[in-house]
Amino acid sequence: MTDGIIQPDSARGKALGFTSDRFSGWLWKEPGAVIISFIESRQRGNFRDLVHRIHAKGWTVKVPTPLGRMQKIVRKNGYRRTVEPLSDKHPEPCEVWRLAPPAQQSR
Repeated sequence: MTDGIIQPDSARGKALGFTSDRFSGWLWKEPGAVIISFIESRQRGNFRDLVHRIHAKGWTVKVPTPLGRMQKIVRKNGYRRTVEPLSDKHPEPCEVWRLAPPAQQSR
């Protein structure tokens, strides 16, 4: 999958189960990771399924500056807090919570 924005219902979105009946918002693919920012799940369990599908591709899930319910989700599910540039285009450091695929977590 090429890097860049992933819209719901796009071919890239559908490959991850990121469809408009399940989510609103967008994702961003970068080398080895998918950034999840400002998405809304329409039903309980959709986010967990999305994370599993991203991990199945061998990619890390990155959540920049989670707020509200998302902050509770990342803490509960073992995401690791870092401070890092969000991307090459946005080099300012920010809070990013990361969860590597299970096969890479023991490294």
